[in-house]
Amino acid sequence: MTKAKRVLRVIGIILAVIVALIAVLLIFLTVTEYKPGPVEEVAVTGTSGKLPDGHVRVLTCNIGYAGLGKNQDFFMDGGSMVRPAEKTDVETNLQGIGNTLLENPADAVFVQEADVDSHRSYNIDEAEYLAGLTGKNAALAYNFKAAFVPYPIPMIGKVEGGLLTLTDYGVESASRVALPVPFKWPVSTCNLKRCLLVCRVPYEGRELVLVNLHLEAYDDGEGKIAQTNMLMDFLTEEYEKGNYVIAGGDFNQTFPDIAQYPAIDTENWAPGVLDADMLPEGWQFAVDASSPTCRLLSGPYTGDREQTQLYVIDGFILSPNVFLNSVQTLDLDFEYADHNPVMLDVELQ
Repeated sequence: MTKAKRVLRVIGIILAVIVALIAVLLIFLTVTEYKPGPVEEVAVTGTSGKLPDGHVRVLTCNIGYAGLGKNQDFFMDGGSMVRPAEKTDVETNLQGIGNTLLENPADAVFVQEADVDSHRSYNIDEAEYLAGLTGKNAALAYNFKAAFVPYPIPMIGKVEGGLLTLTDYGVESASRVALPVPFKWPVSTCNLKRCLLVCRVPYEGRELVLVNLHLEAYDDGEGKIAQTNMLMDFLTEEYEKGNYVIAGGDFNQTFPDIAQYPAIDTENWAPGVLDADMLPEGWQFAVDASSPTCRLLSGPYTGDREQTQLYVIDGFILSPNVFLNSVQTLDLDFEYADHNPVMLDVELQ
């Protein structure tokens, strides 16, 4: 055998091994893919507490798995980081987030990106920590559950996390309602499976329906639209039953008529835009644009807001029988997460 043939043979073997490894990985990801049903019951820890009157305070907060504080960036937003450099970074962020919840008491807290057992957050059970710290009843719905995410370099690895609702009220039932998934195989095998976390609280013969949400971020736009349409179908159906509806979280879309934070970065990530006409008569958005609710993670936060891409993508939707007293963004200057919390104060009518 000539030297040239031996080289070609070695190259062929190497390519065959690479193809075989890719095939094994695809099979593994396909077999282990998280495939939740359209509607699944969610366990609630704790049952105490009743809604004493119609006054309700709700805080929504995307905590960025306690891995996206002021010193972090994110590879999908033009940064380079997959996870913080040290476990103590996550612990510091998580402690700051927990203190924020204690210092700003609410009857219900909608948390997005709460990890349970993920490589990116050093396998800290953030949901358990926040539930234990606040002493509230808790429900968790997974929207990201993958045995292994094989990108980028270094790889994300194992992820388990999702939506966490904490409340002082006794929850009669909780459910995970699946939203449309815009990704196809094989990308879908290790991508998010977005959902609504729905908690039902009895009140005067009806239900207060608390809907925690985190809509699509990195799609071509069609996913956000499909998920938003399904969200509104669900909300209006609940209101037509006579229930009170409060939906809130990270929409990954800017709210109508907000011009305070123009686009200064058009290359890395841009949110969708919610249509002002999407709400039926009597419904309303509850959003505060006096401070931004989110920053782009193209680099660590410098504190220079004129050079930082800012957004208002976190807020609430209220049914006509929920009166808005106030809504306020708690401007923490992105100290512990890439989102600022938003506090809602309402009356059930």
